[in-house]
This record gives sequence, structure tokens and C-alpha cells, in this order.
Amino acid sequence: MSKIKKIFACTSCGATSPKWIGKCPSCDSWNTYQEEVIVKDNARESKKKAWKANGSNQEVHPIALNEIVSGNTTRLITPDQELNRVLGGGIVPGSLVLIGGQPGIGKSTLLLQVTLGLKGKILYVSGEESEEQIKMRADRIGTALSECYIYTETNTIKILKEAQKLEPDLIIIDSIQTLSSPHIESTPGSVSQIRECAGELQRFAKESSTPIFIIGHITKEGSIAGPKLLEHIVDTVLQFEGDRNYTYRILRTMKNRFGSTDELGIYEMQSEGLREVSNPSEILLSQKDEDLSGSAVAATMEGMRSMLIESQALVSTAVYGTPQRSATGFDLRRLSMLLAVLEKRVGLQFGQNDVFLNIAGGIKVVDPAIDLAIVSALISSLEDVAITNDICFAGEVGLSGEIRSVNRIEQRIQEADRLGFKQIFISKFNTKGIDPKRYSIEIKTIGKLTELYQYLFV
Repeated sequence: MSKIKKIFACTSCGATSPKWIGKCPSCDSWNTYQEEVIVKDNARESKKKAWKANGSNQEVHPIALNEIVSGNTTRLITPDQELNRVLGGGIVPGSLVLIGGQPGIGKSTLLLQVTLGLKGKILYVSGEESEEQIKMRADRIGTALSECYIYTETNTIKILKEAQKLEPDLIIIDSIQTLSSPHIESTPGSVSQIRECAGELQRFAKESSTPIFIIGHITKEGSIAGPKLLEHIVDTVLQFEGDRNYTYRILRTMKNRFGSTDELGIYEMQSEGLREVSNPSEILLSQKDEDLSGSAVAATMEGMRSMLIESQALVSTAVYGTPQRSATGFDLRRLSMLLAVLEKRVGLQFGQNDVFLNIAGGIKVVDPAIDLAIVSALISSLEDVAITNDICFAGEVGLSGEIRSVNRIEQRIQEADRLGFKQIFISKFNTKGIDPKRYSIEIKTIGKLTELYQYLFV
């Protein structure tokens, strides 16, 4: 007989307790502890025997570091260039990739589209949809180039047995919350099941060198459903996000053991599937026929990619006693800091005005180089003086009102020059190594906010 042990596990962080408690001492979450049944001893031994019977348990011996040959890993290049960029250059053999996102955002569509475009044998495991539903989506996306095999199963033992027989080049699991392992006596989607299923998939991926993509749901707070240990198990964590009011989707890298975590992929949702957006500036710059006040363009960076983004500000007289401060796509606390700098260093009064800030395109920006564009948009709206469409900005604003230098300034200038802008304002401390003759755009250098105000608004 197997020894059965019951514990209580936090669904937020994975912490365990022998009894139920209201507040988790690890993550301070309330009412997140659920009862889990763990099978010990005999079940663990039977699982090891099952792996040995399938030929998956290979002996591994220690290897000296200087005997390991690096650089021989051949990545699987997908037809999706945005996904290749986010993954760091392609899919690494034996890697475990987790993609999280809101329901209906397009996770299944993205992976099915990649599956149909790859040349090779693909195993698509679905625990949420039938074969007919997947076939309907595939017909809408396009013609398949790969040998795509659909398997509607949630038992991990059966899935891994079929994978051993088929020997696919890629496995897709949709989704991890629907899988269940017979070695754990708990419901699918629980902490124990997610931990066990992810561990079995990771073990199979490493031993067979087969890359596996896992789709994961997210909670209403925006984090991936299940404990944080799921993100520790996998090699790469991708976040697929977007606004239902916009057709654009953003694929962010949250964790990547094989590349940078600063990369970004942009897609447009269409009836035929997801379209890659190779030029992000086309969605981040609004179309208008005339110059309007309260609008300024910033040259920002997302990873190694440069893009131009438009910031829109509205400053109006407060109707009620307390002025409102609202920011969409930008940190509200940093907006308050910039307003305080403008009042203290430039002498502009925002205390009795409502201030609304919006980043066009529905994207969230954390690059400090957008500060100069936001300040310009705020002054433009306050003074009701429009900034021409051929001017952009790249600079960080300090608490003393100085314009600080930013990284990769040459890439920002090149992007602005490529899109036909005539002037770009940067910090005077950012001019080292820049040859203005290389660009057709005029480079304006400033050191303080007062210089910017004198040049554009006086």
C-alpha cells in the first residue's frame, strides 16, 4: 500500500503547510491554501520503474567543465521572426517554454500558426479543444507545411508514450492546467498536479532533446496560474498580452536561459491569424493631418529594437476641488515626479489642473528616455502650443531639471532618421562618438528643461 500524505499548498507561491492557514507567510496572500494529496514511497518507486521500462531513464555521470564542448547547439528556426527574436534566435533543443496570457488573447492561435509553418513532425496535445475545433482554426490560418499530429489527451503517461513512438521535432501542450498525472491523487490544475506534470515534461524534454511549448493560463491579477515554481522549472517564460480594444498583441520575455529577457515581439490579430509587425512605429504613431497640442514623439528602446512612440497629454482646469492625475501606459508616480520638476525648475503651474497622459497604441513603456517627450507634451498642452510632427525626443529628466543621457542613442537617431523626422532633441552629455554628418536629421542638444522651453514654446 502507498503511504498517502495530505498537505495544504498555496496556489500563489507554492508554499506548503501541514494545516490550513488564512494568510500565506511567504507571499502574504489570503485564502490561497488548498488541500493536496501526495502519494509517497510506493508510487514514487513505481514511477521510476515505469521510466526505466520506457527506456527514458539514462545514467548520467559527472563531466569536467573543460571537457564540455559549447556552441554546438543548433536552434530550430521558425518562420515567425518575432518569435525567433523573443526566444533569442530560435528554439533550443530540449528546452521547456511556457507561454502565458489572458483567455482568448491568441496563445493557441500563435502556436498553431508556428506549428503549421514549421517543416517537420509536430505533436500538438490539446486538453481543451477537440480535433474538429483545431482543424477549423488550422483551415482559417493557412496551409500546413509540417506533419502536424493532433492528440486530445490529458494523461501525461499516455502523452509521453505517444511522444516516444512518434519522435516529434516539437511538442505543444495546450494547456498545463488540463494535464493530470496518475501518480498524484488530486484534481487537474492543482499545485501538486502542475508541479508533477511540469517535472515529467521537463524530464522528457531533457532526455530526448525535444523542445516542448506549454500554454499556461493567468490569474485575474495577471500572473501565470499555479505556483511560481512552475516558472522556475521551465527554461523560458513568455507573456502574451494585449488589449481587447486593440488588434495588436505583444509577446514579452519574462525569463530566458538561452537569450536576453529584454526582447519584444509585436503581432496584429487578423481573421486569418496573427500578422508579424516588423515596424512597430507604424502602430505607435497616430495618424493625423494637422499639428495638435499635447502630442510628442519619443525614440525608445525595447531590448535591441528601437521604435518611435507617441505620448499624448491633456492639461485642463480642474472642475472639482482635487485635481486628477491619470496615466495609461506610464508609471503614475513618475508622472507626478515630472510635474513636480516642471513646477520647481521651469516655473509652470500644474497644481490646479487635471493631467491625463496616454501612450498611443496601448503599449506600456518603462524606458526613462521617454521622459523628455512626456515633458514636452505636458508643456504643449498647458501652453496650447503644438509641436510639429517632424520633431522627436530622447532623454531622461532628472530631479534638478537636467537632461540626462540614455543608452543606445545612435540606434534611436537612426530610427528617427529612417522615418523621416527632421529634428531630434537629446542630452548634450549624449553626443560622445556621434557624427552628425552621418544623418540627415538635425540633432539638437540641450542640458536643462529651461532650454527646451525656450526653444519650443517661447
